[in-house]
Amino acid sequence: MSRILLVLFSTALAACASADPESWPFDATPVAGFDEPWAMTFLPDGRLLVTEKPGRLLLVSQDGSSSVVHDAFPELVYGGQGGLGDVVLHPDFAGNQLVYISYAEAGDGGLAGAAVARASLRLDDASGRLEDFEVIWRQVPKVTGRGHYGHRIAFSADGYLFISSGERQKFDPAQDMQANLGKILRLNDDGTVPADNPFAAQGGVAAQIWTLGHRNPLGLAFDGGGRLWNHEMGPQHGDELNLVVRGENYGYPIVSNGDHYDGRVIPDHDTRPEFAAPKAYWVPSIAPAGFIIYSGDLFRGWKGNGLIGGLVSQSLVRIEFDGNSAREAERYSMGKRIREIEQGPDGSIWLLEDGKGGRLQRLAPKSM
Repeated sequence: MSRILLVLFSTALAACASADPESWPFDATPVAGFDEPWAMTFLPDGRLLVTEKPGRLLLVSQDGSSSVVHDAFPELVYGGQGGLGDVVLHPDFAGNQLVYISYAEAGDGGLAGAAVARASLRLDDASGRLEDFEVIWRQVPKVTGRGHYGHRIAFSADGYLFISSGERQKFDPAQDMQANLGKILRLNDDGTVPADNPFAAQGGVAAQIWTLGHRNPLGLAFDGGGRLWNHEMGPQHGDELNLVVRGENYGYPIVSNGDHYDGRVIPDHDTRPEFAAPKAYWVPSIAPAGFIIYSGDLFRGWKGNGLIGGLVSQSLVRIEFDGNSAREAERYSMGKRIREIEQGPDGSIWLLEDGKGGRLQRLAPKSM
């Protein structure tokens, strides 16, 4: 489909997005409000960990009550797109109490880059605390600016740690094997490099790389078949949903289905077939944020579907997968920028709105 036709199609689809809550297949119940919330994850006891970008990790009950777990992250840089980021449990959290947290970290001379740390989470009935805090990964190199950190985290079923790393609005590092910017990385759970990574023989940061040629990957999720998917913001339009395949190059900044903000044209993906093309893309942009692949039973017909939060589009976007292909199936206009999505223990869907006062909402199917 040409870019012009896709613009028309996407605009029509956005216009058809359901903005009337009465027509939604779910009820949305506000639970709590936060100061620039960015990510969340559920604990085995049903409580949540929620990050706020200015630098607080909170323990939140499903009734909305909360307490501060940690607010002293070393060298945290807050500003622009930077601050406290993702939070994910180790697959064996029940046995080791390890949590993984990403954030923007200061460097010398005003430089900054994303970092991922792990720590032990000690819980009691009302609160929690972090112990044995250890940084296990950093973006290399640290650079100027406050954008495109990426720093989403996901674990594979076989226990490997995947990290998305934005190209920090510097373009070319996404193709530079001496930098881990604009890449998706695969590590062991302690931050060391697996010997079977595709570029392990090159050593250095190249050994960390699983895929390259990414822009600002802000969603990372495994489907039920073990396939890894990521979404990322395009430049001016051209947001992407990619099937992440070992060793592949996704082409940025050489190709994109969007263009530079200064008007310079970027060749489309179909002009360079040697680069992996997105399985779905958006023109106009939806500015994708949180991402899950739903595995519950509460929402009939949604099992195995992707759910993406939209910032600019202020929407919840449902994706249908068919093996290695994907398409947007439905869009719900939420009236707020949606930063994060998670699945609750009972199969409900939880959203975090972006910005100051961003609400935590629980979505459940409408009562018949």
